[in-house]
Amino acid sequence: MKMKEIGDIIPQQWTSPCGSQCTHKFAALTQIPWRVFCKKGCGADGDTWEECVSVCDQICYKDPVLKDQQWSAYIDRSPGDASYSEECFHACVAGCGYKFEMPAKKVEECHPNRPCKPPAMPKPAKKPLGPQAPVADDVPGTSA
Repeated sequence: MKMKEIGDIIPQQWTSPCGSQCTHKFAALTQIPWRVFCKKGCGADGDTWEECVSVCDQICYKDPVLKDQQWSAYIDRSPGDASYSEECFHACVAGCGYKFEMPAKKVEECHPNRPCKPPAMPKPAKKPLGPQAPVADDVPGTSA
């Protein structure tokens, strides 16, 4: 390559179009982790959309590292908190969508194959205590 040709390369050409899309979509400083997970979707192994999405499930949700030892999921390097795992999954799937040129609607409809965390159960309301019967005193009212 001649020096003139090297000088003609612009920074946008240094990254894949998919990676550039991830950077564009997740550009805010607070979204950097999601940009990273989006780019993992771009670089995921697999030749099909389905394989790419399954990689996102593996990347974003904790699994036991040691077979049949549920506690070992804490060693897994996935994002952790359930809401982080969901954000990670959607960012990763966005990368898969760019990679396989899927319509945005199909990307948005994609859900992880893991059960979503059920919503928190509302605490039962405390019943107001009605008038109570006087409590009999075991101790006489006189002092010793």
